[in-house]
Amino acid sequence: MTDINAQQEPPKAPVEEKSASPRASRLADMWASLASNKAALAGLLIIFILVMIAVVLTVTQAMGINLLPYDPNQANMEKAFIKPCAEHWFGTDQLGRDIFSRVLDGTKISLSVGLAAVSISLIVGTILGAMGGFYGGRLDNLIMRLMDVILSVPSILLAIAFMAAMGRGLDKAVLAIGLVSIPEYARIARSCVMSVKANDYIQAAIVTGDSNLRIIFRHILPNITSPIVVRATLGISTAVLDTAALGFLGLGVQPPFAEWGDMLARSRSFIFSAPHTLIFPGLAITLTVLAFNLFGDGLRDALDPRSRRR
Repeated sequence: MTDINAQQEPPKAPVEEKSASPRASRLADMWASLASNKAALAGLLIIFILVMIAVVLTVTQAMGINLLPYDPNQANMEKAFIKPCAEHWFGTDQLGRDIFSRVLDGTKISLSVGLAAVSISLIVGTILGAMGGFYGGRLDNLIMRLMDVILSVPSILLAIAFMAAMGRGLDKAVLAIGLVSIPEYARIARSCVMSVKANDYIQAAIVTGDSNLRIIFRHILPNITSPIVVRATLGISTAVLDTAALGFLGLGVQPPFAEWGDMLARSRSFIFSAPHTLIFPGLAITLTVLAFNLFGDGLRDALDPRSRRR
Protein backbone atom coordinates (compact mmCIF):
# COMPACT_ATOMS: atom_id res chain seq x y z
CA MET A 1 0.00 0.00 0.00
CA THR A 2 1.42 3.32 -1.09
CA ASP A 3 2.08 5.76 1.66
CA ILE A 4 -0.45 8.55 1.22
CA ASN A 5 1.80 11.06 2.93
CA ALA A 6 4.59 10.28 0.48
CA GLN A 7 2.33 11.09 -2.46
CA GLN A 8 1.37 14.44 -1.05
CA GLU A 9 3.47 17.40 -2.11
CA PRO A 10 5.35 19.12 0.67
CA PRO A 11 3.59 22.23 1.86
CA LYS A 12 4.82 25.36 0.15
CA ALA A 13 6.33 28.05 2.24
CA PRO A 14 4.13 31.12 2.47
CA VAL A 15 5.08 33.74 -0.06
CA GLU A 16 6.22 36.90 1.66
CA GLU A 17 4.99 40.13 0.19
CA LYS A 18 7.71 42.36 -1.05
CA SER A 19 8.06 45.31 1.20
CA ALA A 20 8.36 48.71 -0.35
CA SER A 21 11.83 50.10 -0.69
CA PRO A 22 12.92 52.59 1.97
CA ARG A 23 13.02 55.39 -0.58
CA ALA A 24 9.48 54.64 -1.80
CA SER A 25 8.31 54.50 1.80
CA ARG A 26 9.88 57.87 2.55
CA LEU A 27 8.28 59.39 -0.54
CA ALA A 28 4.90 57.97 0.46
CA ASP A 29 5.23 59.39 3.96
CA MET A 30 6.30 62.76 2.57
CA TRP A 31 3.37 62.91 0.17
CA ALA A 32 0.92 61.84 2.90
CA SER A 33 2.18 64.66 5.11
CA LEU A 34 2.03 67.14 2.23
CA ALA A 35 -1.45 66.00 1.18
CA SER A 36 -2.76 66.56 4.70
CA ASN A 37 -1.60 70.18 4.59
CA LYS A 38 -4.38 72.08 2.82
CA ALA A 39 -2.40 75.33 2.69
CA ALA A 40 0.57 73.60 1.02
CA LEU A 41 -1.73 71.95 -1.53
CA ALA A 42 -3.32 75.31 -2.30
CA GLY A 43 0.15 76.78 -2.83
CA LEU A 44 1.13 73.87 -5.05
CA LEU A 45 -2.02 74.28 -7.14
CA ILE A 46 -1.34 77.98 -7.67
CA ILE A 47 2.28 77.25 -8.60
CA PHE A 48 1.14 74.62 -11.09
CA ILE A 49 -1.27 77.07 -12.72
CA LEU A 50 1.39 79.79 -12.92
CA VAL A 51 3.94 77.40 -14.39
CA MET A 52 1.47 76.13 -16.97
CA ILE A 53 0.60 79.71 -17.97
CA ALA A 54 4.28 80.58 -18.36
CA VAL A 55 5.12 77.40 -20.32
CA VAL A 56 2.11 77.58 -22.64
CA LEU A 57 2.64 81.28 -23.40
CA THR A 58 6.36 80.78 -24.01
CA VAL A 59 5.80 77.88 -26.41
CA THR A 60 2.89 79.40 -28.30
CA GLN A 61 4.51 82.82 -28.66
CA ALA A 62 7.67 81.16 -29.97
CA MET A 63 5.44 79.55 -32.62
CA GLY A 64 3.91 82.91 -33.50
CA ILE A 65 0.58 82.12 -31.80
CA ASN A 66 -0.97 84.57 -29.35
CA LEU A 67 -3.41 82.97 -26.91
CA LEU A 68 -3.89 86.17 -24.91
CA PRO A 69 -7.05 88.23 -25.45
CA TYR A 70 -4.97 91.19 -26.64
CA ASP A 71 -1.40 91.94 -27.59
CA PRO A 72 0.18 92.79 -24.20
CA ASN A 73 2.54 95.35 -25.73
CA GLN A 74 0.13 97.01 -28.19
CA ALA A 75 -0.81 100.55 -27.14
CA ASN A 76 -4.18 102.09 -27.97
CA MET A 77 -4.57 105.56 -26.48
CA GLU A 78 -8.29 105.62 -27.31
CA LYS A 79 -8.84 102.90 -24.70
CA ALA A 80 -6.67 104.34 -21.92
CA PHE A 81 -7.81 103.88 -18.31
CA ILE A 82 -10.83 101.69 -19.05
CA LYS A 83 -12.08 100.22 -15.79
CA PRO A 84 -12.51 96.43 -15.41
CA CYS A 85 -15.38 95.28 -17.61
CA ALA A 86 -16.50 92.35 -19.75
CA GLU A 87 -14.22 93.42 -22.61
CA HIS A 88 -11.18 94.10 -20.45
CA TRP A 89 -11.36 92.00 -17.29
CA PHE A 90 -8.61 93.91 -15.47
CA GLY A 91 -9.13 97.18 -17.34
CA THR A 92 -6.48 99.02 -19.36
CA ASP A 93 -3.46 101.11 -18.40
CA GLN A 94 -2.43 104.65 -19.34
CA LEU A 95 -1.46 103.50 -22.84
CA GLY A 96 -4.63 101.52 -23.44
CA ARG A 97 -2.94 98.13 -23.05
CA ASP A 98 -5.00 95.26 -21.64
CA ILE A 99 -3.84 94.67 -18.06
CA PHE A 100 -5.14 91.09 -17.94
CA SER A 101 -2.98 90.16 -20.94
CA ARG A 102 0.02 91.97 -19.45
CA VAL A 103 -0.34 90.29 -16.06
CA LEU A 104 -0.46 86.85 -17.68
CA ASP A 105 2.45 87.69 -19.95
CA GLY A 106 4.46 88.95 -16.95
CA THR A 107 4.20 85.49 -15.39
CA LYS A 108 6.87 84.25 -17.80
CA ILE A 109 9.41 86.85 -16.72
CA SER A 110 8.83 86.63 -12.97
CA LEU A 111 8.99 82.82 -12.85
CA SER A 112 11.91 82.52 -15.27
CA VAL A 113 13.97 85.09 -13.35
CA GLY A 114 13.08 83.46 -10.04
CA LEU A 115 13.98 79.93 -11.16
CA ALA A 116 17.17 81.00 -12.94
CA ALA A 117 18.38 83.15 -10.04
CA VAL A 118 17.69 80.43 -7.48
CA SER A 119 19.48 77.87 -9.67
CA ILE A 120 22.61 80.05 -9.71
CA SER A 121 22.61 80.69 -5.97
CA LEU A 122 21.73 77.06 -5.13
CA ILE A 123 24.48 75.50 -7.25
CA VAL A 124 27.26 77.94 -6.35
CA GLY A 125 26.27 78.26 -2.69
CA THR A 126 25.90 74.52 -2.14
CA ILE A 127 29.28 73.75 -3.71
CA LEU A 128 31.06 76.47 -1.71
CA GLY A 129 29.38 75.45 1.54
CA ALA A 130 30.09 71.76 0.96
CA MET A 131 33.76 72.46 0.22
CA GLY A 132 34.14 74.62 3.29
CA GLY A 133 32.34 72.21 5.59
CA PHE A 134 34.23 69.15 4.32
CA TYR A 135 37.77 70.52 4.15
CA GLY A 136 37.55 73.03 7.00
CA GLY A 137 40.61 75.03 7.97
CA ARG A 138 41.69 78.03 5.90
CA LEU A 139 39.42 77.23 2.97
CA ASP A 140 36.36 77.14 5.22
CA ASN A 141 37.43 80.35 6.95
CA LEU A 142 37.97 82.13 3.62
CA ILE A 143 34.62 81.05 2.18
CA MET A 144 32.63 81.90 5.29
CA ARG A 145 34.24 85.33 5.73
CA LEU A 146 33.38 86.11 2.12
CA MET A 147 29.79 85.03 2.78
CA ASP A 148 29.72 87.24 5.88
CA VAL A 149 30.81 90.23 3.82
CA ILE A 150 28.00 89.63 1.32
CA LEU A 151 25.46 89.17 4.12
CA SER A 152 26.53 92.42 5.78
CA VAL A 153 24.84 94.37 2.95
CA PRO A 154 21.04 94.19 2.43
CA SER A 155 20.37 91.90 -0.52
CA ILE A 156 18.30 94.37 -2.53
CA LEU A 157 20.93 97.11 -2.13
CA LEU A 158 23.64 94.69 -3.22
CA ALA A 159 21.54 93.65 -6.21
CA ILE A 160 21.08 97.30 -7.16
CA ALA A 161 24.86 97.82 -6.89
CA PHE A 162 25.48 94.83 -9.18
CA MET A 163 22.92 96.14 -11.66
CA ALA A 164 24.52 99.58 -11.59
CA ALA A 165 27.89 98.01 -12.39
CA MET A 166 26.67 95.54 -15.03
CA GLY A 167 23.85 97.53 -16.61
CA ARG A 168 20.14 96.98 -17.07
CA GLY A 169 18.45 93.95 -18.54
CA LEU A 170 16.83 90.63 -17.72
CA ASP A 171 20.07 88.62 -17.79
CA LYS A 172 21.77 91.14 -15.48
CA ALA A 173 18.84 90.92 -13.07
CA VAL A 174 19.08 87.12 -12.96
CA LEU A 175 22.81 87.26 -12.22
CA ALA A 176 22.46 89.99 -9.58
CA ILE A 177 19.63 88.26 -7.70
CA GLY A 178 21.44 84.92 -7.90
CA LEU A 179 24.73 86.29 -6.56
CA VAL A 180 23.26 88.03 -3.51
CA SER A 181 21.51 84.80 -2.38
CA ILE A 182 24.60 82.56 -2.47
CA PRO A 183 25.50 82.96 1.25
CA GLU A 184 22.18 81.51 2.43
CA TYR A 185 22.75 78.22 0.59
CA ALA A 186 26.43 78.15 1.50
CA ARG A 187 25.65 78.38 5.21
CA ILE A 188 22.98 75.68 5.04
CA ALA A 189 25.22 73.33 3.05
CA ARG A 190 28.19 73.90 5.35
CA SER A 191 26.27 73.12 8.53
CA CYS A 192 24.70 70.01 6.99
CA VAL A 193 28.03 68.72 5.66
CA MET A 194 29.72 69.20 9.03
CA SER A 195 27.05 67.05 10.70
CA VAL A 196 26.96 64.39 7.98
CA LYS A 197 30.69 63.88 7.46
CA ALA A 198 31.06 62.39 10.96
CA ASN A 199 28.80 59.44 10.06
CA ASP A 200 30.21 55.94 9.74
CA TYR A 201 29.49 55.54 6.02
CA ILE A 202 31.56 58.64 5.28
CA GLN A 203 34.46 57.30 7.31
CA ALA A 204 34.11 53.97 5.50
CA ALA A 205 34.29 55.74 2.14
CA ILE A 206 37.46 57.51 3.27
CA VAL A 207 39.02 54.23 4.38
CA THR A 208 38.20 52.53 1.08
CA GLY A 209 40.13 55.24 -0.76
CA ASP A 210 37.34 57.26 -2.37
CA SER A 211 38.46 60.70 -3.49
CA ASN A 212 37.23 63.74 -1.61
CA LEU A 213 35.20 64.99 -4.56
CA ARG A 214 33.54 61.58 -4.95
CA ILE A 215 32.67 61.54 -1.26
CA ILE A 216 31.22 65.05 -1.42
CA PHE A 217 29.14 64.59 -4.56
CA ARG A 218 28.10 60.95 -4.14
CA HIS A 219 27.82 60.41 -0.40
CA ILE A 220 27.32 63.80 1.24
CA LEU A 221 25.30 66.03 -1.11
CA PRO A 222 22.52 63.44 -1.75
CA ASN A 223 21.98 63.27 2.03
CA ILE A 224 21.63 67.02 2.59
CA THR A 225 19.18 67.85 -0.21
CA SER A 226 16.08 68.23 2.00
CA PRO A 227 16.94 71.54 3.74
CA ILE A 228 18.45 72.92 0.52
CA VAL A 229 15.36 72.08 -1.55
CA VAL A 230 13.11 73.69 1.03
CA ARG A 231 15.25 76.82 1.08
CA ALA A 232 15.24 76.93 -2.73
CA THR A 233 11.44 76.74 -2.80
CA LEU A 234 11.17 79.63 -0.37
CA GLY A 235 13.98 81.41 -2.22
CA ILE A 236 11.91 81.58 -5.42
CA SER A 237 9.40 83.83 -3.64
CA THR A 238 12.24 86.11 -2.54
CA ALA A 239 13.60 86.18 -6.08
CA VAL A 240 10.17 87.13 -7.44
CA LEU A 241 10.03 90.02 -4.97
CA ASP A 242 13.55 91.14 -5.87
CA THR A 243 12.65 90.98 -9.56
CA ALA A 244 9.63 93.17 -8.95
CA ALA A 245 11.73 95.59 -6.87
CA LEU A 246 14.36 95.92 -9.60
CA GLY A 247 11.62 96.36 -12.19
CA PHE A 248 9.98 99.02 -10.03
CA LEU A 249 13.28 100.90 -9.94
CA GLY A 250 13.65 100.60 -13.71
CA LEU A 251 16.64 98.25 -13.54
CA GLY A 252 14.99 95.04 -14.68
CA VAL A 253 13.06 94.26 -17.84
CA GLN A 254 12.84 97.27 -20.10
CA PRO A 255 9.64 98.49 -21.82
CA PRO A 256 7.51 97.60 -23.60
CA PHE A 257 7.72 94.09 -22.18
CA ALA A 258 5.33 93.30 -19.33
CA GLU A 259 6.84 92.82 -15.89
CA TRP A 260 4.87 93.15 -12.67
CA GLY A 261 7.28 95.50 -10.88
CA ASP A 262 7.61 97.74 -13.92
CA MET A 263 3.81 97.82 -14.26
CA LEU A 264 3.55 99.04 -10.67
CA ALA A 265 6.20 101.69 -11.21
CA ARG A 266 4.52 103.12 -14.30
CA SER A 267 1.08 103.16 -12.68
CA ARG A 268 1.96 104.61 -9.27
CA SER A 269 0.99 108.11 -10.41
CA PHE A 270 -2.57 106.89 -11.02
CA ILE A 271 -3.14 105.25 -7.66
CA PHE A 272 -6.22 107.40 -6.98
CA SER A 273 -7.52 108.06 -10.48
CA ALA A 274 -7.05 104.50 -11.82
CA PRO A 275 -6.27 102.16 -8.92
CA HIS A 276 -6.93 99.05 -11.02
CA THR A 277 -3.65 99.67 -12.87
CA LEU A 278 -1.79 98.88 -9.62
CA ILE A 279 -4.13 96.45 -7.90
CA PHE A 280 -3.87 93.57 -10.36
CA PRO A 281 -0.06 93.52 -10.83
CA GLY A 282 0.25 93.83 -7.05
CA LEU A 283 -2.12 90.92 -6.53
CA ALA A 284 -0.12 88.83 -9.01
CA ILE A 285 3.08 89.42 -7.01
CA THR A 286 1.33 88.73 -3.70
CA LEU A 287 -0.34 85.54 -4.92
CA THR A 288 2.89 84.17 -6.40
CA VAL A 289 4.96 84.89 -3.30
CA LEU A 290 2.25 83.49 -1.02
CA ALA A 291 1.98 80.29 -3.08
CA PHE A 292 5.70 79.54 -2.89
CA ASN A 293 5.80 80.34 0.83
CA LEU A 294 2.84 78.08 1.60
CA PHE A 295 4.28 75.23 -0.45
CA GLY A 296 7.76 75.74 1.00
CA ASP A 297 6.45 75.59 4.57
CA GLY A 298 4.48 72.44 3.80
CA LEU A 299 7.46 70.85 2.09
CA ARG A 300 9.65 71.62 5.08
CA ASP A 301 7.19 69.89 7.40
CA ALA A 302 6.87 66.92 5.03
CA LEU A 303 10.64 66.43 4.79
CA ASP A 304 11.15 66.71 8.56
CA PRO A 305 10.55 63.29 10.18
CA ARG A 306 10.08 64.92 13.58
CA SER A 307 7.10 66.95 12.37
CA ARG A 308 5.44 63.82 10.94
CA ARG A 309 5.49 62.13 14.35
CA ARG A 310 3.44 64.92 15.95
